[in-house]
Amino acid sequence: MHFRRTLPMLASVALTGLVLTGCSAADPASDATSASDGPLIVYSNSVSDGRGEFLVKLASEAGFDVEYVDAGGGAIAERIIAEAANPIADVVFGPNNVNFEGMKAADALEAYEPAWADKVDEIDADGFYHAIVEEPIMIVYNEAAYPGGEGAPDDWTDLFDEDAYHGLYETPTTLTGGTTQLVLTSLLSRYRDDAGKLGISDEGWEAIDSFFANASPAVEGTDLYARMSAGDVNLGQMWLAGKASREAEYGVETEAIHPSVGVPIVNQGIGLVKGSKNSERAKKFIDWFGSAEVQAAWSNEFFTSPTNSDAVADADRAAVEATAAFEAQDIDWAFVAENLPRWIEEIELNHLG
Repeated sequence: MHFRRTLPMLASVALTGLVLTGCSAADPASDATSASDGPLIVYSNSVSDGRGEFLVKLASEAGFDVEYVDAGGGAIAERIIAEAANPIADVVFGPNNVNFEGMKAADALEAYEPAWADKVDEIDADGFYHAIVEEPIMIVYNEAAYPGGEGAPDDWTDLFDEDAYHGLYETPTTLTGGTTQLVLTSLLSRYRDDAGKLGISDEGWEAIDSFFANASPAVEGTDLYARMSAGDVNLGQMWLAGKASREAEYGVETEAIHPSVGVPIVNQGIGLVKGSKNSERAKKFIDWFGSAEVQAAWSNEFFTSPTNSDAVADADRAAVEATAAFEAQDIDWAFVAENLPRWIEEIELNHLG
């Protein structure tokens, strides 16, 4: 029996344990001995929209008994760091390189070189995490509201600079999601001032104020695309795979804007949690999940662009081409990794709501 758990339930995981089925003796995932006979615990921000269920099914067919925990990329990273002294997770995948840098700095990851490491571009010279999916972070608009793009914004800053979009774009009410943090990174990076507050100029913090003040806050439990369908908003933040799945679910056709400065294009990563009681099986899982066969299947199911060069030929061609169509924004990721937690705290305390 497999369970999908959200972060508030983790205390009960640690205190009471889980009643779960493990791998059988014939399973390839159980070839290596482990201190635990329980399932592999996978933390991810990339298991929504049916991906978690698909993962469990595909993994089971390969001999892995998997339980996943679903939360935003920032929340997942925070939890991995908080549990570093007594880890619950075995594998973490989906967060971006900034989130992974935080986990690495907290000594919450164990270096591991997957079997497919030579098929992806290096994103961590020390080998604590590797890329599995390339993902553009974007603003989408309802095509019905701006037919053929007529009247649509050209840049993220248009949303709060121009009255025509005020109240018509959605902003998040919490900042734990990886997409949300990258949207804020995209904005703040334009206003870097090493002499400014947290490395950002006064103009930059004023832009953040304006971004939230002129928006329509997200409604808890209501998807952006449901709000678009109802005509409550016309624009909002999204990642490429999320755009594809929501268009199919809600029947809303959307287009992404392509700012001249580009958009954040990030790598979803995968890493081995330090102190995992299932370390050997976790390594086998990482080898399996990042393989060309699995990443091509993932791409065709969820409209993603795999980083494994051997997976590209069999991946969803439209997803690969759509990803390549975006210009990458010039972002100093080391500067972001150093400052993002303090930016988030500053925004939560002084600029949000």
